[in-house]
Amino acid sequence: MSRLPITRALISVSDKTGLVDFALRLHEAGVEIVSSGGTASALSEANIPVTSVAEATGAPEMLGGRVKTLHPGIHGGILADLGDEAHRSDLAERGIEPFGLVVVNLYPFEAAVAAGAPDIEILENIDIGGPTLIRAAAKNHTWVATVVSPNRYAEIVAAIDQGGTTAAMRESLAREAFFRTARYDAAIVNWFGAEDTDDLALALSKVADVRYGENPHQPAALYATVDSAGWWASAEMVQGKAMSFNNYADADAAWRLANDLPRGSAAILKHMNACGAAVGDSLSEAFRKAWDCDPLSAFGGVVALNGPLDEGTALEISHYFVEVVIAPSISNEARAVLARKKNLRVLIAPVPSSHDLNVRTIDDGFLVQKRDSVRVASKEWEAKSRNPTIDELHNLELAWVIAAHTKSNAIVVVNDGAAVGVGAGDQSRIGAAERALVKAGDRSVGAVAASDGFFPFRDGVDVLVEAGITAIVEPGGSIRDDEVIAAANERDIAIMFTNRRHFRH
Repeated sequence: MSRLPITRALISVSDKTGLVDFALRLHEAGVEIVSSGGTASALSEANIPVTSVAEATGAPEMLGGRVKTLHPGIHGGILADLGDEAHRSDLAERGIEPFGLVVVNLYPFEAAVAAGAPDIEILENIDIGGPTLIRAAAKNHTWVATVVSPNRYAEIVAAIDQGGTTAAMRESLAREAFFRTARYDAAIVNWFGAEDTDDLALALSKVADVRYGENPHQPAALYATVDSAGWWASAEMVQGKAMSFNNYADADAAWRLANDLPRGSAAILKHMNACGAAVGDSLSEAFRKAWDCDPLSAFGGVVALNGPLDEGTALEISHYFVEVVIAPSISNEARAVLARKKNLRVLIAPVPSSHDLNVRTIDDGFLVQKRDSVRVASKEWEAKSRNPTIDELHNLELAWVIAAHTKSNAIVVVNDGAAVGVGAGDQSRIGAAERALVKAGDRSVGAVAASDGFFPFRDGVDVLVEAGITAIVEPGGSIRDDEVIAAANERDIAIMFTNRRHFRH
């Protein structure tokens, strides 16, 4: 395996983590260091010999530092194909020495945007010379090693100690470098008028491997945009096996539902659908009520708690087999209880982010939409028959949130602050109603129901009323709304229109 020795390096970094130690090792290995601006100052202050870019080019910085490295004296030394005699001749004629290493990281554009900096400051953090240096060096990776992260410094030093960089190493560094500029450009593109464009740039980095995909034979991983604010990015995994594709998907769905429910609520999901959700006087009571909705389906599900996980709730959970528990915090006593179930995954997570981009793949393409937001604005709902009682209204609000988080077609039956029947993912609305009622059984008497879409016929309302439902909330908008309202009036039930649909596929 042949190696290319490094005798000359260009260093221009915004993030100076590990810079001095790295540059010192290069100097001790006999590498000439060329640098500019703050990087050159930092090295000089550390008594590390450095040649300034201005000295190498014969051209001082201009435009307040906007133009420094954009010069043939720099880019000629980076882009030269040293296997081409004409290129070597050009360098010799102009007195340009080639570079074997280019170390660059970029102005912190993403950090400036995240910090809410004013536009003028964000614009000044759009790096020009840095990406140009990176792309030039990465293009010429046959001869030049390109480093865009301090994480690679130790690897470079080790390679120099062994005689230089290998072709495989330089190719790996080049791919990383091009991805860094792609990610940087994506952040800039999306900052410019993100609401009014036909173009969307996404640069995704692997955050973690997962145990497997939807099935064990499918490899899978978790990817994210740079500096993702997703709850999972800062969640603490207290215990348990590694997360799978399904675990992440279900945990995200459960956590979003729980955070749309009142404080102190519990939600249990399976295959991204609720099989239980409830409010209670205590978190443990909310969990018991949620579990009682559909214990058969809740087996092996994900439990999400909108409140601190205490010992009592942990004891309740420990009686059952669940895959994941997610909560905003956990007591030491609850930790000790759940530690007995070593395979149980326990996550402590912040609230879901406000990021509202929803992306789904189809064959070699992407469907992109704004994420559905669920708000309970019952004061804006329209009563189309009698007005609901206070208790009915509270139950309708809960049912509406659960239905909005359930795959279509969805009917959710709620009684006494708890879901007692969930019909999810049915091809017909009356089928969803019938499935929800089967699960509810006698608990449907005096209960309320929510439908994520309008009733296309009165049959759905009829079957709910026959089972004892006293109030219904739905979007409205069917050409047969009059028939649906008539069905409600005939049986003296309350029916509320939200004028907002919540399909979920």
